[in-house]
Amino acid sequence: MPVVACDLDRTLIYSAKALYLDGPDHEAPRLVVSELHERLPLSYMTRDAEDLLLELLDHAFLVPVTTRTRAQFRRVQLPATRYAVTTNGGVLLAHGEPDGDWAAQVRGAVDRGSAPLAEVLAHLSEKPAPGVQRIRTAEDLFAYAIVERAELPDGYVGQLTAWCAERGWVVSLQGRKLYCVPAPVTKEAAIGEVMERVGATTLVAAGDSLLDRGLLEIADVALRPCHGELDAAGYTRPGLRVTETPGVRAGEEILRAALEAVRRPSPLALRLSG
Repeated sequence: MPVVACDLDRTLIYSAKALYLDGPDHEAPRLVVSELHERLPLSYMTRDAEDLLLELLDHAFLVPVTTRTRAQFRRVQLPATRYAVTTNGGVLLAHGEPDGDWAAQVRGAVDRGSAPLAEVLAHLSEKPAPGVQRIRTAEDLFAYAIVERAELPDGYVGQLTAWCAERGWVVSLQGRKLYCVPAPVTKEAAIGEVMERVGATTLVAAGDSLLDRGLLEIADVALRPCHGELDAAGYTRPGLRVTETPGVRAGEEILRAALEAVRRPSPLALRLSG
């Protein structure tokens, strides 16, 4: 079976502020709660998207892929999957448990190719820019800041990106979170490991941020919503499919396209059947 690797936030699930619902309330799609935090609804998908997700499980290895930490990922209510990727590829969950072999590979790659986390934290913390409110770490692998985008100085993100690049790190601004991640910690590396383990040769991938770009580049079928960091950057590639609608309806479009892709007979299967 093929692998379908799908980013979560603003690709598959959506906060209330990211729903992008227009038109009269009575014409809005029916929503289901996909995440609770402190007993309150936090993220949603459409009812039809949930049905498509369940159907997709019969045709592919679905792998949720997220920059969230394990604790943040566990809040999301998705069907159980054999594998999931959290912490931007730093953690590979196999049947819900962290894979130690993968963790060791990631740590080794980071030690060889990137400056220490402490150096990046010091740079972010010693003279925090206006608009940077809180700085946190994720699984001792990378750092992220909660920011007020309108208050960030002009050129700040670009300057931080250049500084990090010199030290083997990458930067991504998603909503109110500004991520600084070691270059070897990638979603595509973790998905490559999953594909090898399950023996898959076809990859369908979806995502909306610059941290998803590498994943989309290696996919046989690449999908992205018409919103988000990649859309703002004008990202494209041959065969890329972009949704017609933004927000929570885009999540439904992506799942429909993924299901269509995995249900379509491959050229090899067609030759064998002929």
